Amino acid sequence: MGVTATSLATTVVDARPEHLEAIAAIYAAAVQTPATFDLEPPSLERWRETLRATDADAGNELLVALTDGEVVGFAKSGPHKDRGGYATTRETSVYVHADHRGRGVGHALYGELLARLERAPVLLAVAGVTQPNPASEALHRAHGFTEVGVFRGVGVKFGRTWDVRWFQRPLTPGSA
Repeated sequence: MGVTATSLATTVVDARPEHLEAIAAIYAAAVQTPATFDLEPPSLERWRETLRATDADAGNELLVALTDGEVVGFAKSGPHKDRGGYATTRETSVYVHADHRGRGVGHALYGELLARLERAPVLLAVAGVTQPNPASEALHRAHGFTEVGVFRGVGVKFGRTWDVRWFQRPLTPGSA
């Protein structure tokens, strides 16, 4: 493991234990928005469990983007659902620190994550985007995701319901 992708001054690497506090902080900021339907930030122990569950051979990834050694974003993939028939589908997500958005960090993360998923025995990547979020939609489309539909009022946060637009991207195992 080590350096796997570089974009401008951003390097994408496998997450390590020393990155987890920064990952937790970036996600905690997202919890204060409708970008995720978590109502409370996950504990550091939950992030440790996520890191322990990484398995590139299964398509379960946790990657970080580093700029000058600082974690500025992360991407993850994991099971879409826990039923066996979904074993070849991975749900993906990317979160970028607010101070580093619009600088190619999300593109670097998704580029590396999807390249890795192409090497895993998975057939489909899926992602949900809380509406409205044109920047996230553009990121997904730029990486080959297509819209498959909108779940209306599927999430409740901040005293209101939210729609989620779902995207999918076919994968070709072993192609990367």
